[in-house]
Amino acid sequence: MRLLFLGDMVGRSGRMAVWNRLPGLVSDFRLDFVVVNGENAAGGFGITEEIFEETLRAGADVVTTGNHVWDQREAVEFCQRQDRFLRPANFPEGTPGRGSNVYVARNGARVLVANVMGRVFMHPDLDDPFRSAETILDACPLGEQADAVIFDFHAEATSEKQCFGHFVDGRASFVVGTHTHVPTADCQILNGGTAYMSDAGMCGDYDSSLGMDKEEPLNRFLTKMPKGRFEAAAGPATICGVCVEISDRTGLAEKIAPLRLGARLAESVPTFWNA
Repeated sequence: MRLLFLGDMVGRSGRMAVWNRLPGLVSDFRLDFVVVNGENAAGGFGITEEIFEETLRAGADVVTTGNHVWDQREAVEFCQRQDRFLRPANFPEGTPGRGSNVYVARNGARVLVANVMGRVFMHPDLDDPFRSAETILDACPLGEQADAVIFDFHAEATSEKQCFGHFVDGRASFVVGTHTHVPTADCQILNGGTAYMSDAGMCGDYDSSLGMDKEEPLNRFLTKMPKGRFEAAAGPATICGVCVEISDRTGLAEKIAPLRLGARLAESVPTFWNA
């Protein structure tokens, strides 16, 4: 199975880049399944239902989120009727929406996608992400109810992300970190067969501060005083993500490589999908 995961879409620049390029990627790479993190798609803060649906039309099968999931108030409503929209699974009991679900890929495979949020330097009051993952995996084990298992681990600390990867190694096909908006260089297949990358990066303007126009963040570092609002940077976007080849027999990863498309960062395309 050919899986593509795209990091956090940031603002109009990021989402337009994804919408414009994703249909061609699905066709050219013959992708079976696509996951996009969309929590910063609406001006850098949250996502609207219109943006969510347009992302699906572009070729995404699932849209994941994170700590900005409720920044657009309409998300509280539409998350309850859109089963391809995920919020973190370890939000408190009674939170609207869902944190995981099983979907059918283009090749017929059953794909469990789970969205989990870390607690280190984030929200310590969340449920334990490790226990949440255990509950999800117990209910839908790889090789039984699922042919592939994907975790979007939305977290700040790389140590927490790495430990989470080792925790589910051999029980998940792929674990990818989101939230920090900077692509890491550690994509690998762990000892048990789980593909892993600490952060997929973002789909947005890298001439920025994490996708935000750099002037206001810089001002706050220099003066410790807000001068205005954070605004999503509007320059040309670079698409960042991860490509994974998953065994149809075992559900574990066979190949992993970063994807970077755009003028700002050095481009990278997986050679194993060129044929």
